[in-house]
Amino acid sequence: MDSPPTPLVSILVPFFQAQATLAACLRSISRQTLTDWECVLVDDGSTDAGPAIAARFATEEPRIRVVTTAHRGLVAALSNGLAHCAGRHVARMDADDLMHRRRLREQAELLEGDPDLSAVGCHVRVFPRATLSDGARAYESWLNASRSPECVRREAFVECPLAHPSWMIRKDVLAAHGYRDVGWPEDYDLLLRLLGQGHRIGVVPRRRLCWRDRPERLWRTAPEYGQDRFTACKAFHLSTTFLAATDRYNLWGYGSTGRALRQALELHGKRPSHIVELHPGRLGNRIHGAPVIPPAQLRDVDRDPLLVSVAGVPQRELIRAALAKMGFRETVDYFCAA
Repeated sequence: MDSPPTPLVSILVPFFQAQATLAACLRSISRQTLTDWECVLVDDGSTDAGPAIAARFATEEPRIRVVTTAHRGLVAALSNGLAHCAGRHVARMDADDLMHRRRLREQAELLEGDPDLSAVGCHVRVFPRATLSDGARAYESWLNASRSPECVRREAFVECPLAHPSWMIRKDVLAAHGYRDVGWPEDYDLLLRLLGQGHRIGVVPRRRLCWRDRPERLWRTAPEYGQDRFTACKAFHLSTTFLAATDRYNLWGYGSTGRALRQALELHGKRPSHIVELHPGRLGNRIHGAPVIPPAQLRDVDRDPLLVSVAGVPQRELIRAALAKMGFRETVDYFCAA
């Protein structure tokens, strides 16, 4: 008996206690204009009505398959589901969210048309809008400012520049790298590993994912998604890529983000040679042995790798402009790591 043809896209959807949102998620998948897909639903030991909803959809739609496991958490569910994905590309999706009907088509076309891309994301619309905080709106705007592989690489150490459920990644690339449970966000860890090994990650610059914000989401509740764990993830990957050849770096900014980054990098043997500050009370002093200097003095000190650890998009843009005038090249001489 002939085996079924390989689908172009496998949609990987882990779920746990998702009875409130799973049906809407699956309906959005069923409306895709690209029809060459399979959907691998991974039930991570749910005890609510989610498994029954998944089984009903799988009965009605042969492209949907359900994989049932004991409750072991998201990374295990993703790894288990990946083993069942047969497609050339894997599209991530969360059971909380909705995808625009053209999402799969537009992302697959971008990957198929550019062999140098290993993965693509897309822009998002966070919902429900009525309860969004100012911080969530600002984060959405920052995410949706990325429009190219260069943007993704430039912003990678600020935060994860692509929402994980918006990704489509080549199956062979994802299988080669996989997901890791190392105490910080598994998606951010994967993105930084890919970029660190030279992979290019693109963006469909249109809102093709409706990303549901609710108190129960893991990135709001699980300890591995806390700000300190993001900082630890950045420090690890900075120490193994941008700072791999040196134990010294210059640090621009010593507010709360700069202090946290310095502490995290010290665990990897990386220490600032100079700290760049505007605060007049700090200039001319030393912080943990590093002289505090004004920005203009960067021209006169050793050209160690520079990290700009300043929160706020407008502030970072001003610093980028100042560094460009001094001849610093972003992603070569410096990274923003807020």
